[in-house]
Formats: sequence, structure tokens, C-alpha cells
Amino acid sequence: MGPLSNLKIIELAGIGPGPMAGTVLAGMGATVLRIDRTVAADLGTPKGALKYQLLRRSRDNIALDLKDPEAIRLVLDLVEQADVLIEGFRPGVTERLGLGPEDCLARNPRLVYGRMTGWGQDGPLAQAAGHDINYISITGVLDAIGRKDEPPAIPLALLGDMAGGAMFLVAGILAALYEARDSGKGQVVDASIAEGAANLATSFYGSVAAGMWKLERGTNILDSGAPFYDVYACKDGKLISIGPLEARFHQDLLERLDLSPESFGRHLDRANWPRLREAFTAAFKTRTRDEWCALLEGTDVCFAPVLNMAEAPQHPHLKARGSFVEVEGVMQPMPAPRFSRTPNAVPRVPTEASPETFADALSKWLPEAEVGRWQSVLQRP
Repeated sequence: MGPLSNLKIIELAGIGPGPMAGTVLAGMGATVLRIDRTVAADLGTPKGALKYQLLRRSRDNIALDLKDPEAIRLVLDLVEQADVLIEGFRPGVTERLGLGPEDCLARNPRLVYGRMTGWGQDGPLAQAAGHDINYISITGVLDAIGRKDEPPAIPLALLGDMAGGAMFLVAGILAALYEARDSGKGQVVDASIAEGAANLATSFYGSVAAGMWKLERGTNILDSGAPFYDVYACKDGKLISIGPLEARFHQDLLERLDLSPESFGRHLDRANWPRLREAFTAAFKTRTRDEWCALLEGTDVCFAPVLNMAEAPQHPHLKARGSFVEVEGVMQPMPAPRFSRTPNAVPRVPTEASPETFADALSKWLPEAEVGRWQSVLQRP
């Protein structure tokens, strides 16, 4: 199932964007083998709750001690069968293990070696620890998010780890695979979360350079500065969002709110924003969120209710498209995007690496005799 069903990927276990990249590629049908540590890092997930670790779904896994030379030999044997390797260690770690790009490309010259770090493989900060909030801080992205006269709003770990990191790594891997079809040669993909996040802000950097975007947070059209691109409280305290940037959509909203378009002037004229915000605030408090949904949802006023993660899977549109699926009691997003001829499969529950699953996981990669040999070598008492 999925357009990448012939692709084989080794994922050296990590956290955040590396596993997210593996999850996206597995969702598109790739066969992903995750190499876990023999002693897993404690990431705060209760024992026995593996099914909730959704960034481990839809792949097989084995546990290896990568300080054991025999385990390294096994990984290199697997590399010979792989199209892609994903790792998210600090620069130089896989080289010290004997699994660096030179080691792996010597065994498989067509391999695409995907490296996921926060700062990149070189530069003054390359060896420094960090997390999403730090990577988006130095790019100008975090400073731009939030309301006027308030500290920046922290956008979960979405803009850095998942978008700037994982999705750029996926794009780089697919681009390198495409090029390798012609050249017959693999290469290293150096994906930096900071650089990916900066690229996500490309259009905004252009607007800043053109003098069309103020550096003061919360004063621009798309950052809560404009009253017609914001969230508002309803009569029941729940929230709705509006975003009618275009004049015709904005006029449609005013008319549906029984507000005279002529009374507020051009909506892009900042001088009109205070009165417009005051009018919107008062108007939206006259009905509940459900009442506003009944009146505005599905129209061209650019409207949607602000749903939490428990509510979102139950929204009629997302239910109709099957955007979410429940697997063993865990509600989760279906893989995206969609493909007309090679549809994605329903995600598989994450599995625990164990001696019992070792042979089955390797059977998709190595001949039966080789699997048996590695079992005897690595699973000795």
C-alpha cells in the first residue's frame, strides 16, 4: 500500500523530527526498520503504553547495542539492502560508531543518508544541545508569533521539529532518491531544523525586506494585528476563527453579521482596524459557537470553529474524509497526502522490540539463514 511500497528505510532511533520523517515515509508505504537502543531513553511514556507513541507506528523494530561490533556489522548488512538511512544524533556520533556516511556508502553507494539535527552538521552551534524552541528562536520565526505587547507564543514543536525538520528531511530524501535514479549514486542529506524553519518563513522575509511587514509582533495582517484574521470568543466562551483577507469575502462576513460595509471603510486600511475589531468582538458574543457554525460554516467568509484535539476528529468534514482513524482505541491522523492509485494503508500499532519479534523484523531484509545466524550471534544468553 502507498507509492513508496518498494522503498526500504533504516531508522536509527531518536526523538522528534527523525521519527516523524520515518512515520511520514512509512505512511506512504515504505518498509521502515527502526533500530532501537537495547536500553531505551525514558521519554515519559508509561510502561505498557506503546500504542500511544504514534511516531513509532507502521514499522518493524529491533533492539541493538550499537557499542557491540557485531551489532554494527548487522546494521551494515542491512544498509546493503536499504535505499535510505535516517539518523538524528549529534554530528560525528555515527562516524564514531562505524555507521557514518563513508562506512555506509562504502557498503551501498546508492544509499541516501538522511541526517537530522537542530543546527546542522557544522557551524559554531553544531555540537550544542537544543530543542525546537531554540532552533526557531534564532531564525526570527518565534519572535514573529504572538500578540502585541506579549511574549512570543510557543507553537508546540510543530514549526521547528515537525515542519522545519521532519518535512524538509523527507523532501530532501525524496529529492536525493530521484537524482540517484539517474546517477546511480547516493548522497548525504543534511537537514537542519533551524534552516528548515527559516525556509518556512521565506515569504515573510520578502515582506520584511519590502517594508510590508512590521517587526513588531502582533501588528500585521497574519499575526493577530488585523481584526479580520483572528480568533473571537462566543457567547458560550468557546472560540471561532475568521480570515476573510479578500475584499469580497470580508464584505460577505460583514453582511452576515448585519454590519454595514460602508460604515467601516477599506478593511486593509489600518486606521479602520480598532472600530472593526470592536464590532467583531461584540457581534461574535451574541451567539454560541455552534450557532455561528450553523450560520457561517461552509460559506466564503473564511470561518472555522477553534476545536481542541478531542473535538477535531469528530468534525463532520474530517469525519466525511476519514482524516482520522481509531486504532486499538487511539484516535490518530491518517497518513497524508492522499494518492489516487496507490492509497495509504491504515497505520499499524507500534511494536515492542523483543527477541520474539527479532526474526520476523529481519525476514523482510535478509535471507532466512542470515536471520538465524544473527539471532544466534546477537541473542546469545
